[in-house]
Amino acid sequence: FPKSFSEAEKSRLKEAYSKAIMQVIVPAYQKLGNYLQRDYLPHTRSTSGYAAIPEGKEMYGYLVKQQTTTDKTPEEIYQLGLSEVKRIRTKMDSIKRAVGFKGDLKAFFEYMKTDPKFMPYKTPQQVLAAFENIHQRMEPNLKKMFNHVPKTPFEIRQTEAFRAASASAEYNQGSADGSRPGIFYVPILDAKTFNTTSGMESLFLHEAIPGHHYQISLTQENTSLPKFRRFGGNNAYVEGWALYCESLGKELGLYTDPYQYMGALGDEMHRAIRLVVDVGIHTKNMSREQAIKYMMDNEAISEQGATAEIERYMAIPAQALGYKIGALKIRELRTKYEKQLGGKFDLAEFHDQVLKDGSMPLAVFEKKMDSWAAIQK
Repeated sequence: FPKSFSEAEKSRLKEAYSKAIMQVIVPAYQKLGNYLQRDYLPHTRSTSGYAAIPEGKEMYGYLVKQQTTTDKTPEEIYQLGLSEVKRIRTKMDSIKRAVGFKGDLKAFFEYMKTDPKFMPYKTPQQVLAAFENIHQRMEPNLKKMFNHVPKTPFEIRQTEAFRAASASAEYNQGSADGSRPGIFYVPILDAKTFNTTSGMESLFLHEAIPGHHYQISLTQENTSLPKFRRFGGNNAYVEGWALYCESLGKELGLYTDPYQYMGALGDEMHRAIRLVVDVGIHTKNMSREQAIKYMMDNEAISEQGATAEIERYMAIPAQALGYKIGALKIRELRTKYEKQLGGKFDLAEFHDQVLKDGSMPLAVFEKKMDSWAAIQK
């Protein structure tokens, strides 16, 4: 309560809230629970994907186009996913051999999740300091790769205790006028079990700098854009940019530790797996259980984590495709322009152009970037 509240006011509000919770909210949830158990669940289907419902494949094809903002078909995305999973596994195998680990990849995943040497922290402050150290280490190279940086302040904070148990690391955008900072929140339930191999460096690149903080802040600060582009969001563009930023680790002076690079590859693998299981569930009759197994076979994730992910793809078809499709498009365009422009290619200018006009469909974004590249020749 605010300090200005009297004890009598606090007591009255506590009693009123308790009464509302017990007499209104709890009965409402009980009613909903009874409905789901008695009326809804007995009539649900046993299949996992859209393919099992009338015109389901057609509907899924539409959702793929909507979420990726490209003309890629589900089959093209599925094959791309298989190819990416194979490519990333090869890189993972090479790291496993380089550090001298003798078991298979699955055993290597388990080793990284459980070995005490990967859990060096004693306090939440040490975890937050480690993320700040990542920020400071890449700062010199950031200046070479971006001409324009946000004016919006940036902070790293521990996720509040009341929501930490159900939270993921996340970016909370600042205000357009800079009065509220952009905040990278890190949930730390127990610092002693916070694992460094979970991809700390890639996580920071994605959620914080130069990922969501740069993209969202620079767009909000650009008052020349219409409001729908300053404050709107396009899944494939926004998450594609953040995932692309994960691939900049080595150029920014990160990923020098093989286990951190393994964590980054794990994050990339997670997004590649999505292409396979999302399309598989909704067009190829892949079951929930098969999808969970495929995910656990190819990345360091618990059964609980894999189950939550797969059920997300079942409930929100095609949404998770945008990350990898968007990142691959940005990387594809960068590679194309590097070849076309040769010595005239300026990476900082490329990044500025990617971000300067706000969120947009990938098809429109590609035309915009091609026009920019044509002027550079």
